[in-house]
Amino acid sequence: SHEPGPGLGSPKTLILLYVSLCVAVGKILIILFPEMMKRYILKRFSYENWGPTFFSLKYLLFVLKVKWKRLEDEAFLGHNAPNTPVADFRGEVHHILDFMQDNRPLVLNFGSCT
Repeated sequence: SHEPGPGLGSPKTLILLYVSLCVAVGKILIILFPEMMKRYILKRFSYENWGPTFFSLKYLLFVLKVKWKRLEDEAFLGHNAPNTPVADFRGEVHHILDFMQDNRPLVLNFGSCT
């Protein structure tokens, strides 16, 4: 894993600029065209559950956290998978390899509870 430098060209800075621009544009579009944006969001999500949080400061911080964390999760063909942190339904943080048992394969199933 590499440590990105603090300069303008660092991956974290570029992600910050990109996500901030997307959130700002989204916020402006919601203000200028609320019905169009509501229809756009409804195509992908339940508006009642997600619409009010889109393009908010909380949304910005969550997306930044996820994208910055992904910088640490590099995987390469033929090498071991990264031991990525995961949260259980109680909010406790574990790592993927914590669930390994002996020499049994570990199967990850990513799904949705909604």
